[in-house]
Amino acid sequence: MIATALTFAFACFGLALLLNLWRVVRAPGVSDRVLALDTMVVNVIALLVLYGIQQGTAVYFEAAVLIAMVGFVSTVAYAKFMLRGDIVE
Repeated sequence: MIATALTFAFACFGLALLLNLWRVVRAPGVSDRVLALDTMVVNVIALLVLYGIQQGTAVYFEAAVLIAMVGFVSTVAYAKFMLRGDIVE
């Protein structure tokens, strides 16, 4: 039963990644692209956690935490760049 649920979840998050990629390419504004990239980071984290559950190892959970930290910092830096034009004051 868990294998079926994992397969369904992999398919859903894979489809979500493809739709986010389409939004990154076809978005009307830069802020929409940043939101799509941030959502892609969340989907990648979900896929890593699902893969960790499937494999039964904690290494992928640690990788998900690292990607979450990098994704948060990059989103904040890009938003600051869009508002002020520079990142470091």
